[in-house]
Amino acid sequence: MLGGGGARGAAHIGVLRELERMRIPVDAIAGTSMGAIVGGLYASGMSVDDLETLVTEMDWADAMSDEPARSDLRFRRKQDARDFPVNLDIGLERGRLKLPLGVVQGQKLDLILRNLTLPVSQVTDFDDLPIPFRAIASDIETGEMHVMHSGDLALAIRASMSVPGVLAPVSVDGHLLVDGGLVGNLPVDIVRDMGVDVVIAVDVEFPLYTLDELQSAITVSEQMLTILIRKETLRQIEKLGDGDVLIRPQLGTFGSANFGDILEAIEPGATATREQEPRLARLAIDDDGFSAWQRRREQRKPRDGRLAFVRVQHDSRLSAQVFESRLGVVAGDPIDATVLSAEAAQLHALDVFEKVNYRLVEEDGKTGVVFDARAKTWGPSFLNFGFTLEDDFEGATNFDLRARLTRPAVNRYGGEWRVDLRLGTEPQLLTEFYQPLRSDSRLFAAPYIDLDQSNFNAFTDQDIVARLRVTELTGGFDVGTEIGNFGELRLGAFRGGGESRVIIGDPAVPNPDFETGGLRALLRFDTLDKPWFPTNGLRADLEWRQSLEELGSDNRSDIIDMSVEAVRSRGKSTVGIGLDFQTTLSFDGAVQDLFRLGGFQRLSGYERGAISGPHAAVAKLLYYRRIGDSPGGLFDAPIYFGASLEAGNVWERRTDMSLGSALLNGSLFVGVDSYVGPMFFAVGVGQGGLTNFYLVIGAPPP
Repeated sequence: MLGGGGARGAAHIGVLRELERMRIPVDAIAGTSMGAIVGGLYASGMSVDDLETLVTEMDWADAMSDEPARSDLRFRRKQDARDFPVNLDIGLERGRLKLPLGVVQGQKLDLILRNLTLPVSQVTDFDDLPIPFRAIASDIETGEMHVMHSGDLALAIRASMSVPGVLAPVSVDGHLLVDGGLVGNLPVDIVRDMGVDVVIAVDVEFPLYTLDELQSAITVSEQMLTILIRKETLRQIEKLGDGDVLIRPQLGTFGSANFGDILEAIEPGATATREQEPRLARLAIDDDGFSAWQRRREQRKPRDGRLAFVRVQHDSRLSAQVFESRLGVVAGDPIDATVLSAEAAQLHALDVFEKVNYRLVEEDGKTGVVFDARAKTWGPSFLNFGFTLEDDFEGATNFDLRARLTRPAVNRYGGEWRVDLRLGTEPQLLTEFYQPLRSDSRLFAAPYIDLDQSNFNAFTDQDIVARLRVTELTGGFDVGTEIGNFGELRLGAFRGGGESRVIIGDPAVPNPDFETGGLRALLRFDTLDKPWFPTNGLRADLEWRQSLEELGSDNRSDIIDMSVEAVRSRGKSTVGIGLDFQTTLSFDGAVQDLFRLGGFQRLSGYERGAISGPHAAVAKLLYYRRIGDSPGGLFDAPIYFGASLEAGNVWERRTDMSLGSALLNGSLFVGVDSYVGPMFFAVGVGQGGLTNFYLVIGAPPP
């Protein structure tokens, strides 16, 4: 019997290794939580060496995350991740807010377990595994123990380890199941019911804190949970007979979530088993008998052959062609767990489904694959939130709170409606309807309405005379195409108008109304491996906007707005280069056509938006280095130290643009890639002794 205990459960591997050394065959296994992972995989035929390699080489932080690889995300989803880095969807249904049943739905973990159990995927009775097996879970509805002895092995293991509130529960045969440790962390009676003569129980539960260690509400709460679990465990231990063996690895206060150091938990399991060798020796068999047992147990073979069919089962409005256009695997392809997992991950990256898994199915003697895509149960609309705080410690504070309402998959083609609301220094209300033109096509149409306010400084002979508040309402219609998963091209027309008013400075400065209208083209690429603190890739935005009097504009002008950044890494160090370039080909003094510089890494010595003009450029050289090693926890927040060198300016005339007139600035910063987005503490310096300090939390403002 292998008990639960999170990362502490790696001690089970040490126990199994020593049992093999002693030539003690295991005739049945029951496991809870981490014990279900180790026990279930061992029962399926996986070797101890492979188990040790698995737990030590697995990226547990990534496995316990639902976030797809950024290369799998459509370009639209990449922009979402950059603008709203907090990866939490809050559901909205008929005006009621709904939350998911767990912080993590288990997408990646499910696929890992599916791949690991694929060689025995045809086994539905766990007594038919190389070693009979039982997985223990808790029925969250009734509070009773639920013993899984048949069905889907991967699903049974996953259900047994669903820590409430962290991992979403799993539905099995009408039961909503969570971590078995709640009601049976060491169920001795279950393994005894499997007909064994001698029970070897391995207890890896976290010990009770001493009085000196109970120094906070957190430790008191942890103690309460340990007591509740421990109470049932002690009852089960009392059921052990004189011939049974209890193994308790001495793990001390090794944390249940300490997966980054999981290798350290294996040897205590081996040591505790060796200490019980005098009692275990009587269970040993001869070399020939043990070799025969091992051969029977290790008959795991990769599933071979070719797929006779490929199907997707889902509960969304999307048409079958949407999935077919995203899947690369077809009938006739070889059965390859890596490929099938990658295909499931591609479908999950659509961000429409709670989880997407796959299973091999036998029909008429032929093997095919069925992808199971389950819509998010807390939909159908979703709210995302983000915020930005930028303070230069000199009284200039910029703050915005952002909310996005998204209704995905509103029709069979995958149409999507969204509303963005930004409150704060520069508010905005934006709504867009994104409509693919065919279910199997990347072509789309996107009408939108945008209402926003921005602050601009007005100059007279390079002197700031006023700060203007510009309000603009624009409606437009774009058509475009996705470019793989890394880009987007849009062509469109727009029409709008607005007003400007003085909020600081000379009231004699005019407050003109204006009308806009014209055409635009927008080309964007993003191959960065992460939205913030990337290590490799390229991001580029290029927009051309032409104002035309024929479409209602007050004047005729052409504007080019370009932004490019590229990064490359070696080890923990990353070097990046960037260029922002904006120019108005024909400028008539319209304040809404000005470009602004200033702020962190946009001439860091100046406050945000301190200088503006019809022509602007800033080049940037960036270096940052990750400090320390990843702890491997579920909420890993890497820390970086870095610096930037920036050169740029704004100009009244394009002919004035030159390197000689560029302003040299730079910054030193400490950054954290946190769960709520990037955080920076920086000092910016510029020519003439300019100095700014910055605290930036969240995605930097536009």
